[in-house]
Amino acid sequence: MWTNFFKLRLFCCLLAVLMVVVLVINVTQVEYLDHETVSATFIDSSGQFISSQVTGISRNPYCGYDQQTLSSQERMEEDSLLAALHRQVPDVGPVPFVKSTDPSSSYFVILNSVAFFQVGSQLEVLVHVQDFQRKPKKYGGDYLQARIHSPKLQAGAVGRVVDFQNGFYKVFFTLLWPGKVKVSIFLVHPSEGIRVLQRLQEDKPDRVYFKSLFRSGRISETTECNVCLPGNLPLCNFTDLYTGEPWFCFKPKKLPCSSRITHFKGGYLKGLLTAAESAFFQSGVNIKMPINSSGPDWVTVIPRRIKETNNLELSQGSGTFPSGYYYKDQWRPRKFKMRQFNDPDNITECLQRKVVHLFGDSTIRQWFEYLTTFVPDLVEFNLGSPKNVGPFLAVDQKHNILLKYRCHGPPIRFTTVFSSELHYVANELNGIVGGKNTVVAIAVWSHFSTFPLEVYIRRLRNIRRAVVRLLDRSPKTVVVIRTANAQELGPEVSLFNSDWYNFQLDTILRRMFSGVGVYLVDAWEMTLAHYLPHKLHPDEVIVKNQLDMFLSFVCPLET
Repeated sequence: MWTNFFKLRLFCCLLAVLMVVVLVINVTQVEYLDHETVSATFIDSSGQFISSQVTGISRNPYCGYDQQTLSSQERMEEDSLLAALHRQVPDVGPVPFVKSTDPSSSYFVILNSVAFFQVGSQLEVLVHVQDFQRKPKKYGGDYLQARIHSPKLQAGAVGRVVDFQNGFYKVFFTLLWPGKVKVSIFLVHPSEGIRVLQRLQEDKPDRVYFKSLFRSGRISETTECNVCLPGNLPLCNFTDLYTGEPWFCFKPKKLPCSSRITHFKGGYLKGLLTAAESAFFQSGVNIKMPINSSGPDWVTVIPRRIKETNNLELSQGSGTFPSGYYYKDQWRPRKFKMRQFNDPDNITECLQRKVVHLFGDSTIRQWFEYLTTFVPDLVEFNLGSPKNVGPFLAVDQKHNILLKYRCHGPPIRFTTVFSSELHYVANELNGIVGGKNTVVAIAVWSHFSTFPLEVYIRRLRNIRRAVVRLLDRSPKTVVVIRTANAQELGPEVSLFNSDWYNFQLDTILRRMFSGVGVYLVDAWEMTLAHYLPHKLHPDEVIVKNQLDMFLSFVCPLET
């Protein structure tokens, strides 16, 4: 009996040891997956999706963002996003200006030139960059923008750029309309300038600073604010209790933190560049300058045969590039038929009995301004809000339409915002019941261009979580995301709002909201493809096309 009991105890001990060993191995493997290697699918600099093993992702230590508590899925996603935007700019050491990319010496050539192309064909263009000594460059990293256009037809579309990292680039276009089609290639920034922008993003994220006014009775003080602040001075912690979004101000000397009344942009840091670095940011020299063709810069496109033209625009599937094109100044998405809301009555009919919430920066405030100007029955209600800041409200009592605009929470570079009006989009979404008569549009990007990408990823993660909850409780709610857009650039603006920064934000936005059940207004392509100069706030014809697309999501064509 005792012998059997001893054997049973020995068996139980061995089984327990085995279970502990298996547990340790499993935990080790999970930690390895979470912290060392991430298998990810991401977009490279050419815009292509590629699958790879992402290892050793470096995180920016700014404000302790590298110490965030993330789930394994969130960490995997963030690693994937950061890897997708890791632009391969070789560290070739200091480069004198004369050896940097010269757009006037560089050139492009149409590769597959034939007598005639058919609508739907691919056009390939090779770009070869050279320096100011007219010597070929041996490395890549330049930021190029490309489009095809037909001025007489007011038609245009963007191209996809592939960097071969050896001074050569290939651009792919899809020919989407018949006629004479011209190719245009622009150098936005040379690779040497991109290296400077990367340094500023990593080392000078506080190059835009903010302030708040504190007041109690006759005493008032102004202190600096930001996502985080250097030094050991006492701080006021205004971190949002629900989203965890951090925001701090230096504590006033005489007043309590509760006496804060306004938030406003403090200004921009000066003297960010050395003299050598400044040479890479010269208007008329190497900022958004055209690269000329060494031969013909246009092709002739003929209509496709009737049998092949059916559903050309609708049969492209998801992930189509480009997402659309202009023809006769009207945007034509390739995935669905967009309506034209040319008459105010059409908009009124679409929005009747609906509540429309617009959240975000000034680029979506343009939508509010366009609608209240174009639709006479939509009357703005004076809330006494600061001009260009909001919140704003417009009502059409006859047709039961309510239109609202509210800016997103800090960081935001508006002139003066009452601290009581600093609402985070995620919190606002959590307060919306939703339903078939509720429409939400969001644009959050421009004010995050100076910060490390982790700051923007965190903000979108909170907004996405709130959107998912909204659609879960009210699936018939229409949620629309407006993407970033290109803008005019000069030497100073490039350091804060470069298209290169905004391209990164735009890529993150698309990735994070893919498959969530929201609609996308592709403002990025809609500005790049148009013939008008790039502006932070695009001209009315572009805004009109954005609204037509937005309203087409709200009131789609019946099929």
